Amino acid sequence: MSNSLLTKNALARSLKKLMLTKPLNKITIQQLTADCGVTRHTFYNHFQDIYELLGWIYKSEVIEGLDQYCCWAGWKQGFLSVLRYTVNNKTICLNTFHSLGREHLEQFLYGVIYRVMISVVEELDGQAWPGQEQIPEPVRMQARLDIADFYTLAILEQVIHWLRAGANTDPAGVVDKVSRIMDGCIARGLEHYQSAVHPVKL
Repeated sequence: MSNSLLTKNALARSLKKLMLTKPLNKITIQQLTADCGVTRHTFYNHFQDIYELLGWIYKSEVIEGLDQYCCWAGWKQGFLSVLRYTVNNKTICLNTFHSLGREHLEQFLYGVIYRVMISVVEELDGQAWPGQEQIPEPVRMQARLDIADFYTLAILEQVIHWLRAGANTDPAGVVDKVSRIMDGCIARGLEHYQSAVHPVKL
């Protein structure tokens, strides 16, 4: 492990430790570097501010390992792993959610969910339906982007609602609810969207 990564990990541990007892927006660079035993100069050699460090923590602890879930067969397990990470780090995640870091958390979650959703949508769009070969590629591309964005925002709102309630319910219940609603909807949505923009002749 490089010295740079060791320092980043040490700063991450200090931030997570401080977030257990302080609101994120009350934590200063001075407090963070004092806890970590490094200088301010060392901190700024790696991160612009505390929010960038927080984003690095979520990225390194959540995103790594998600690739295997970027498919129709695996998206539910990927969604569940993100929610379970939240439960296992509830104080830190809720601290972020209830602070000025909420926007960063929502942007991060949007990116994580969209990454999985666009893979699922692209996979389902590859399962041809009658007349699909008549649909121009730009129409199919726009349909994939819009539908992935739509379902990402829908799932993100479910996560926000869950966080706002304290993340106290079983993550599996949240995943099952979303799964029941989405089952079959993406494939039908792709067909309806594409054929509405470019009617096919059968």
